[in-house]
Amino acid sequence: MFYKKKGFPEANEIVMCTIKKILPYSVFVNLDEYDKEGMLHISEVSPGRIRNLRDYVKEEKKIVCKILRINEEKGHIDLSLRRVNLSQKRKKVDEYKQEQKAEKLLEQVAKELKLDLKGIFEEAGYKIIEEYGDLNSAFQEIVTGDLDLKKLKIKKQVADRITELIKTRIKPPEVIISGILKLQSSKEGGIEIIKSILKSIMMNGIEINYMGAPKYKINVKAKDYKTAELILKDITAKIEDGIKKDGGSFEFIRKEK
Repeated sequence: MFYKKKGFPEANEIVMCTIKKILPYSVFVNLDEYDKEGMLHISEVSPGRIRNLRDYVKEEKKIVCKILRINEEKGHIDLSLRRVNLSQKRKKVDEYKQEQKAEKLLEQVAKELKLDLKGIFEEAGYKIIEEYGDLNSAFQEIVTGDLDLKKLKIKKQVADRITELIKTRIKPPEVIISGILKLQSSKEGGIEIIKSILKSIMMNGIEINYMGAPKYKINVKAKDYKTAELILKDITAKIEDGIKKDGGSFEFIRKEK
């Protein structure tokens, strides 16, 4: 990655590393997101006894580590590989890949504007990172229409080209949550009553499928889980209110994410 974070990482931070040197009892790595070197003691590579470190690590291989201790005066950073769980590893690898993709998009804009990578970072990249912490977070905001780069004092030509490219290359974030509705009406024409209630709440991002009486599956699409949950709560409340006013029964079973 071109961009490096300033200063030192924090204790317990999860970081991406590249293995540079393997000694009999220690491994030296570069912290990819920082201009720093770190060390893993053999005891922090894997649980249990290790006879040969090279059975576990290889030069130039990327690994996800946890920051254990930092001595800024001496410039020492102690890390652990074995203390990173699978969920943390997956999350970090995904974040790192997304940031690499974002940097590639910025590099493409640089070529179109006849700038090098350093030039595009000076024009836009550093300003984006200063405000958002990383490129990808800002680019996701652009996709959803919540960020105008010109507000970050980026030149119009540069801001417009970055925005245009991002909107053609990055899909808007989308999550789907689901549940099962059990709706019954003892009135004559009960099915039509239920259909009318469901039709009244239909909107973009809402999908309802008949599963066989009395079940209906409801899917809610939104840009994030918080928004989706709020929509689902509002929709099911309206359905419950409508069916009970007509003397029917309502039950909702939330499906796990």
